[in-house]
Amino acid sequence: MKGLVGLEETIIRFEHVTKQYDHNDPAVLKDVSFEIQRGKFYTLLGPSGCGKTTILRLIAGFTEPSKGNIYFNGKVINRVPANERQVNTVFQDYALFPHLNVFENVAFGLRIKGLKNEAIKAKVLEALRFVNLSGYENREITEMSGGQRQRVAIARAIVNEPEILLLDEPLSALDLKLRTEMQYELRELQRRLGITFIFVTHDQEEALAMSDEIFVLNEGTIQQSGTPTDIYDEPINRFVADFIGESNIVKGRMLRDFEVEIAGKTFECVDQGLNEGETVDIVIRPEDLEITSHESGKLQVRVDTQLFRGVHYEISCYDDTGNEWLVHSTRKATVGERIGLTFEPEAIHVMRLGETEEEFDKRLESYEESGGGDSHGS
Repeated sequence: MKGLVGLEETIIRFEHVTKQYDHNDPAVLKDVSFEIQRGKFYTLLGPSGCGKTTILRLIAGFTEPSKGNIYFNGKVINRVPANERQVNTVFQDYALFPHLNVFENVAFGLRIKGLKNEAIKAKVLEALRFVNLSGYENREITEMSGGQRQRVAIARAIVNEPEILLLDEPLSALDLKLRTEMQYELRELQRRLGITFIFVTHDQEEALAMSDEIFVLNEGTIQQSGTPTDIYDEPINRFVADFIGESNIVKGRMLRDFEVEIAGKTFECVDQGLNEGETVDIVIRPEDLEITSHESGKLQVRVDTQLFRGVHYEISCYDDTGNEWLVHSTRKATVGERIGLTFEPEAIHVMRLGETEEEFDKRLESYEESGGGDSHGS
């Protein structure tokens, strides 16, 4: 297998791509533009029907864009057939041939290409070694576990030495423990191969655990893109904040730079560049809230429910203005008691209503130019 680690050029570029399957139906993708860099692990994340699988199909060549252009290594590929693209796909059901053994499943594409038997054997054995299935060549597919079948499907894809590997929710049929194991295996495999992985999922935990970069989609548009840390710590809007992890999202008012009003009280924050008196959405993650005494808390709340989640208690409580606050804490509370919640200014993330990702990025750049870059705007 050829490694391509370290090459940072763009391999895939979408330029104002729209996809509409029927003129009478809404567009599945709406004027989408983005770039994919070579050798990274990307995840397309979003709810059912958001357009993530359509992007995968457009890259694979299974469908064509209604508008816009798709570039592969700088060349337009809108009408290049799937079999002429340096792309392979691992499907949700793996699409393995039950009547062929492991070796012949992996060798299938090479035989179609007309390679000689010696070359096929060498490539298949190398691909199986990469997915830790050496010695399984003669095993029947029906004798393989779910995780092993997935690795056979990946071996069949990488044996053709694609420049991009597309993975369409390949973990969804596995149980929780195996899914977690396969997340680590897929990430490690991508690093060893050095090729570009584009992974589709609706599971935010998978996306956060595996990705170099995430594209969060909703209703045919990319809501936000960035590293897992960027997406989690600096969600651009209520949808992203709610979809990525658990969040407390409440209304607030920007009083001035570095000062915001929440639940009728004034708090120090690290955001700037918004209008005085501007209504905003406030995000504070449950793990950033610390339980303290009722008197010493920045917020005073009443505990409504409490669940034990193994590593922490999940506590739901309400402040006097009716805002619900979810708290993840190792400290146990009592339902009905009044407690205090405290948090650091950095825990407050201010989201401007209706702000686009481009506008958000410009705002972050203005922080850096004014010397506030250490806070990263949240």
